[in-house]
Amino acid sequence: MIYDMLPNLGQLEESVLLLVMIVDEAYGVSVAQAYEEKTGNTISIPAIHTVLKRLEKKGMLRSQMGEATAERGGRRKRLFEATPYGYQVISQLRENRLKLWSLIPKFN
Repeated sequence: MIYDMLPNLGQLEESVLLLVMIVDEAYGVSVAQAYEEKTGNTISIPAIHTVLKRLEKKGMLRSQMGEATAERGGRRKRLFEATPYGYQVISQLRENRLKLWSLIPKFN
């Protein structure tokens, strides 16, 4: 089967991983805003944080604390970036999806 080598990754996890790769400064709020802009669906900040932490635990993201800013009342934000493994996974997912799409007779 095509997906045997891929880790278990849900649709929301895949979307969030892609958004972290797209957003300049990826943290909970910016990823949630990008999700709403790109998909037209709303998502809560706690839900985004849950997915970000899950992706970090799976090794697809890494994070570090950013600098404190006045606009956040001196609080720091946790910034996320995709790891090489995260890029590898997303690349495999894309390749496998394209293979599956190419098998649909009406799309050939």
